[in-house]
Order: sequence, then structure tokens, then C-alpha cells
Amino acid sequence: MDSLASLVASLHDAIYAVMTPVSDFIWSYILVYLLLGAGVLFTVLTRGMQFRLFGHMARVTFNSRGAGEGVSGFQAFATSLAARVGTGNLAGVAIALWVGGPGAIFWMWVTALVGFATSFVESTLAQVYKKRHEDGVFRGGPAYYIERTLGWRWMSLLFAFFLLVAYGLAFNGAQANTIAQGMNQAFGMPNWLTGLILVGVVAVVIYGGLKSIARTAEKIVPVMAVAYLLVALVVLAVNITEVPEMLALIVKSAFGYGPAVGGAAGYAIKTAMENGIKRGLFSNEAGMGSAPNAAAQANVKHPAAQGLVQSFGVFVDTLVICSCTAVVILLSGVYETLMANSPGQDIVGIQLTQDAMADHFGGFGEIFIAVAILLFAFTSIIANFSFATVNIEYMFKRHAKGAVQALRLAVLAMVMIGSVSQLTFVWDFADLSMGMMATTNLIAILILAPIAMRVLKDYERQRREGVREPRFDPKVLKRPEQVDADVWPPKDS
Repeated sequence: MDSLASLVASLHDAIYAVMTPVSDFIWSYILVYLLLGAGVLFTVLTRGMQFRLFGHMARVTFNSRGAGEGVSGFQAFATSLAARVGTGNLAGVAIALWVGGPGAIFWMWVTALVGFATSFVESTLAQVYKKRHEDGVFRGGPAYYIERTLGWRWMSLLFAFFLLVAYGLAFNGAQANTIAQGMNQAFGMPNWLTGLILVGVVAVVIYGGLKSIARTAEKIVPVMAVAYLLVALVVLAVNITEVPEMLALIVKSAFGYGPAVGGAAGYAIKTAMENGIKRGLFSNEAGMGSAPNAAAQANVKHPAAQGLVQSFGVFVDTLVICSCTAVVILLSGVYETLMANSPGQDIVGIQLTQDAMADHFGGFGEIFIAVAILLFAFTSIIANFSFATVNIEYMFKRHAKGAVQALRLAVLAMVMIGSVSQLTFVWDFADLSMGMMATTNLIAILILAPIAMRVLKDYERQRREGVREPRFDPKVLKRPEQVDADVWPPKDS
């Protein structure tokens, strides 16, 4: 037994020895620049669509209910937002603050601002190249548009695999773990009991199919987002005199002038950038290739409409909800006390958020965060399953039903395991998988961006001509034959 344990430990160390530097290299030297570079490029190509069309994208989002038997644009928005709004908004922001300093929040904002355009491009592509499915819900996403346009099925399969590992398995365990920790902290509920209840509720939703997930997300996500915003606004109002100082701290720290994060200013800037961008991407998912799987499900009249809806999701996720968490933490006495007494100490991100909320609201704060965690993370689990379903169906086309059944069981198992244990290795592997899938998707959408630009120009042309609800004609594309005619029939057909 001792020799077996020694072998397992050696194997674990060997995997980490390879995985850690690869993951660090991807996040530090590829994604930081690829993500920001792509976002800036798409912002230029779309002529600043996130600024020009912000009011319109908000109107389109809230007017996109109703899709007959399919999934509406708003339901697709709610599903993608359900995946975006989770532990990244509560625990992730706290970790970014602790490791990268207040400046990490600034870089999260920058990531979001350029992420609007990135999200538009990938979600529009997902809409253009979506496919009909027998259950009445469209399927699409990076795996589909990569193969359809570039013919690189190997790259599509790689993307689908990376998403399946990260979203189908690891992240669901992480979300369940966060729920269990929050319920234990607030109510003293045993983690195993939380896990059992969660497995039961998740099973009811995911066995109902993608429509069930969309309907559930549509009901829960808007309520939880508004409630969280209102609480943060109360914190802002009560501490209004400290807000200018907090904003100055965020900006100064972003450029190395805030509290020391481990040495020279250059290192402090690098740390703030890496943590802010990494947590920003983890939170709003722009460019990662996850949200397009939800975007493709929407039954809309023009692909650009859903592209705009998903762009608005980046705003809600990062510039609203993540900022709310940052406000709650930075305007409490908890962060400052910890920085003074325990610099460099490892922390549990959700604990910092809970303690900060308790500092503002006492016992109500702890209960509110526990409920917020429960709703945010629960909806993330079901949305993650939705994304994983689309990709496992793509991978196992002929055996899709059996693969989805196996996925359901694996997801429920990960929810239970994640509730009762800290699987550090799995989360680190998920971090690597997320980096790989984001890199794969970003390379693809950089190549395919001209297609999204043609679609946007067609949409804006029709609006200028007074068309209230533009309709898409695949003839605006250079290769209209790559689009399914039963999904987007030519206008004169």
C-alpha cells in the first residue's frame, strides 16, 4: 500500500510539474495579450459597437422574449448569464482583489469593455452556423462554426473536449463546493446534506432538457441580479463619501501605485493585470467560447440581434455584478484589516465576500450571500450542463443520446463530490482546459471576424432603412452554402 501511495503521489507531482508551467504560460503570455488584442481589434472593426449600440442592445435584450416552441433570445441571454454569474462574481472577484490588489478590478473592467465586441463576434457566428435539432432547440457554437467554415474538425473536437472537461465536470464541482461552503457558513448545514439536496434539484432541471434549463434560468437570473445590485447600491449610498477614494485606489493600484502586491511597481502591475484579466474572463466569458453555445439556441430573425444580446450579458456580469462584489469588499473594513494583518496569506474567496457583507449588514449579510451563492452557482451548474450537452452531442453524433445520459450522471456525481471535498487538482486542470478552449476559440474568431462584420453591416443597413426587426438573408455572406437553408432560408425562396 505504501508503494502504491508513493506511486500516486509521484504521478500527481509529475502531472503538476507539466501542467502548472503550461497553464501559467498560456494565461501569462498568450491569453492576456490575445484576449485584449482581439477585443481591441473587434472594437475597431465594429466601430465601437459597445458604445454606439449600447442603448439598442439593452432594448433588444429586454424585447427578445417569446420564440414559439423554441428558446427565445431572452432565454438564451438568461442561460448564458446563468453560466457567467457564479463563483467568479463572488469568490473570483475576492481572490482577484486579494492576489492582484484593487487594481485587478480595473483590468476586469477593461476586459469587459473590449469583451463586448468579442462576445458579439463569437455569438453572431454561433447564430449564423447553427443547426436544427429534433427537440426544437437549435444547436451551435465554436465546434460548429469552426468545422462549417474552416473545415477543421480536429480543432472543433479539441474545443469540445476542453469545454466538456471544464464546464461539464470541473466547474460544476467547483460551483457545488461554493454552495456547500456558503450554506455551512450561514446555516451550519452539513456539506453532504447540501450536496444531496443540490443533486436532487439539479436532476429535475437537467432531465427536462435544454428548454427546461432555459425556462429555469429565465425565472431566476433576473431576480438574483437585481437583488444583488440593490444591496450593493445600499452599500454605496451608506458609504458614499468613501467612494471617490475607493475609485482612486482601484485606478492607482492598476498602474502600480496602490498597496504593495509583492515588490516593485512593474510586478504589481503585472500581477493586477493577470489576475484581473483572468478573473474577468472567467466571469464574463467573452472570447472563451462558452456563451455562443447558448446564443445559438435562440430563435431570432437576425444573428446580429442575439450577438448584441450576448454583448449586453458582458455588461451585466462584469460591469454590474462583479463591480457590486468589489464595492461590498472595498467599502468594508474586512479587506483593509486582512491586508494589514495577514498579507500573503491564502484565503477562501467566498469567505472574504461573506465577511465583507456581514460587516455591512450583520447576520442578514451572511444569509443574503449564502442565498446569492445558492442561486448564482445553481444556475451556473444547469447552464454549464447545457453547454456541455451541445458539445458532447457534437463529439458523439451517432450516439448522442447515450452520451448525454452519461453526461447527466457525471454532472450529478461531480455536484455531490464537489460538495463534500476540495478537489484542487481538478480545479487546476479546469483552469488549464479553460485557457486552452479560450485560445482555440479566439484563434478561430480572429480568422472568421469578417463574417461577423458582414452580418453586423447587414443588420445596421436594415435599421437605417427603417426596418424595425431586420431579417437575415444568407446571401450577404461570401459562402452562403455553408449555412443551413432550413435555418436561414434566402429571402426570395
